[in-house]
Amino acid sequence: MKISCMLFPKLLFIGLTGVTSLSVHGQQAGSVKRIYISTKGSDRNQGTMASPYATAEAALRSVEKQKQGKNTPGIEIIFMAGTYQLDKPIELSAGISGTRRQPLRIKAEDGAQVTLSGGKSLNLKWKQGDHGIWEAKVPRGLNFQSLYANDKHLVRARYPNYDPTVLPFQGYAADALSPERVATWKNPKGGIVHALHAGRWGGFHYKITGKDGLSTVTLEGGQQNNRPSKMHETYRFVENIFEELDTFQEWYLDEEKALLYYMPAKGVDPNQLKFVAPQLENLIYLSGSSSRPVHDIEVSGLRFMYTAPTFMKTSEPLLRSDWTIYRQGAVKIEGAENCIFRANDFIALGGNAIFVNNYNRGVKIEGNRIEQIGAGAINFVGDPAAVRSPEFRYEKFVPFDQMDTIKGPKTDNYPMDCEASDNLIHNIGLIEKQVAGVQVSMAESLRILHNTIYNVPRAGINVGDGTWGGHEIAYNDVFNTVLETSDHGAFNSWGRDRFWHPNRKEMDELTGKHPNLILLDAVKTTKIHDNRFRCDHGWDIDLDDGSSNYEIYNNLCLSGGLKLREGFYRKVYNNVMINNGFHPHVWFQNSHDVFRNNIVMESHQDIQVKYWGEEVDHNIYGRQDDLDKDRAKGIEKHGRVIQLNFTNPAHGDFRLKNWKDQDFKNFDMLHFGVMSKRLKSLAASPEIPQLIQSEAKEQGSRWAWKSGLFKSVETLGEQSAAGLPSINGVLLLQLDEKGNLYKSGLRVGDVVLNYQGEKIDQLIDLQQAIKKHVHADQPKVLIFRNQQQQELTLQL
Repeated sequence: MKISCMLFPKLLFIGLTGVTSLSVHGQQAGSVKRIYISTKGSDRNQGTMASPYATAEAALRSVEKQKQGKNTPGIEIIFMAGTYQLDKPIELSAGISGTRRQPLRIKAEDGAQVTLSGGKSLNLKWKQGDHGIWEAKVPRGLNFQSLYANDKHLVRARYPNYDPTVLPFQGYAADALSPERVATWKNPKGGIVHALHAGRWGGFHYKITGKDGLSTVTLEGGQQNNRPSKMHETYRFVENIFEELDTFQEWYLDEEKALLYYMPAKGVDPNQLKFVAPQLENLIYLSGSSSRPVHDIEVSGLRFMYTAPTFMKTSEPLLRSDWTIYRQGAVKIEGAENCIFRANDFIALGGNAIFVNNYNRGVKIEGNRIEQIGAGAINFVGDPAAVRSPEFRYEKFVPFDQMDTIKGPKTDNYPMDCEASDNLIHNIGLIEKQVAGVQVSMAESLRILHNTIYNVPRAGINVGDGTWGGHEIAYNDVFNTVLETSDHGAFNSWGRDRFWHPNRKEMDELTGKHPNLILLDAVKTTKIHDNRFRCDHGWDIDLDDGSSNYEIYNNLCLSGGLKLREGFYRKVYNNVMINNGFHPHVWFQNSHDVFRNNIVMESHQDIQVKYWGEEVDHNIYGRQDDLDKDRAKGIEKHGRVIQLNFTNPAHGDFRLKNWKDQDFKNFDMLHFGVMSKRLKSLAASPEIPQLIQSEAKEQGSRWAWKSGLFKSVETLGEQSAAGLPSINGVLLLQLDEKGNLYKSGLRVGDVVLNYQGEKIDQLIDLQQAIKKHVHADQPKVLIFRNQQQQELTLQL
């Protein structure tokens, strides 16, 4: 094949010197200086491919020298294949910034796997001891909270033992701190107690400081939740206790004796394994400010691994949300403009993956894979000093006569016009439970687009306050959420802004007299559209306490429906809610809320609603009795019932067939979540629910829930086989013996007669009772077995 020199009149490649110059049609397009780093390099080298540096520090010094000259070329720092164990974070300051036309690029060599590790390799000589436990000396003064062997995460000695099938915590026990168990611990100092909040609103972590007598421990910590409570009486476990080292893959570090203990699998010699102990909390730090930002840097193709857990440092309250945070991550971005982290992997991290802190503009987090994370994935958090009249606890408020009533932020020290898009995020919150796939607090006009988020202990996307709105949250696929906590949603928000008062009567009076207060913080409208949400343990979309100034449309809600607790100026339209509906809670008299032209499959589940906003009408129902219930409340005058003839419900396409009505408009239901080919091949999809409609009453209908298969008792033969006095109840046909229903005591052949006080005559009654009591983590069921009734408590 011939290429005309007229097309490419000047091409100059000098690979060994690291310089590329490109000219097209006689126009100089600029040269690129390439600086190479290798695990086999030396900082005395020249930084070329043939003579690479050993460290990023040497490469960055070279960049600084290049910046001092005239006609600075574009610069690329290229990591060659290998694992780089860092002894300190790589700091990118304003002085090495690129330009819009020629950003500084830091990347992996094409086709190479490059790992930036915060871990330290341990050179251990193991000796076998008693009871299958081996021991080895570690350098004195070295401590660590997590440990890997041949890239496999090991378990710190704990009670109860680790079980990947159990949530929360992969195992919990009410007697984790019982006097009888504590009495068996000789010296538990340094042990850790992990527990859920009493209301299951996140978690707590405590360090054991010693023993008080023979059977009680002393604790410090518990600052990880901004809604203080006692630890949950059941959902708790302890770790880092020597006496609990009793099963394979567990380890314990005695810091005082500098001895590491480990119980490998039978027949495994740990001397043949490679051990890594995470040490650093942060691997790359973009360090700038609003007056001197670091700008125009792109980081791509790297793998970030093995940062240290930070759960004991999570203590800073975030306004009046339920969160406390620690401003750190494997990547921390502060004082940056027009910087991008693209197509990187964040795996096996102890704390947050990415923390976008305080002043940032035009930062993009794009196309990354984030999984196996101890805390949160992507955090955008501003400075409380930028907030006017801030308060930091739910029950606190600033009196009106002391309140700053100027609209908007006080300073510019917060993220604005930043983006998190096309990221695959799953299996996060492995240690900390008050986390999210994307967390937003004290920020403005963020774009959260096309992310796939699942297997999270709490929300997939969380907006912690109303400051300062303007976000676009769209095309995301968020499911398997609120798996270890409660009273939350796949999307969750709070809006405890300046108008908020913990006394509802006081707040009614304040907002009635001063309605201008409502949007002082939530200045811009946040739009939530074209997402797919699924939460089986809460709401799909949960706008909680005071969340205001939202527009919500074109969302597919697969399980938990949509909740609007007290707040103002929410416009909700053209959403589809499968097997659920609308949950309005304790609305203000003049909320100005609108809920119209949505498809709902239940009557509105209102709680203490006296005033129905600006409009709750024109919604589409699948059943007449649901519409009748709502009309009896004085709403839905123009609501209507149609046959919900969906295009392909088994495959998640809930568009209406042959629909030409202009009030409700079909929207795309097939292209949620990540877009890049690499991430789409890795991403999971939500389970598509079976439709719960009146057809469930028909003979032969079956319903899969949790690990069981259920159907109505419908025939004399089924009544006789169960020994029932009449044809009623729901029969359990199949049951997975590894699931929680079986572990809770249910058995095939059981007939469910009552669920949380709700009488169960048919399958639809059970389905509706489960939806009604979705937040019950230990529901009580009355069953019929062996011709007698029996009550069980389910552990869901």
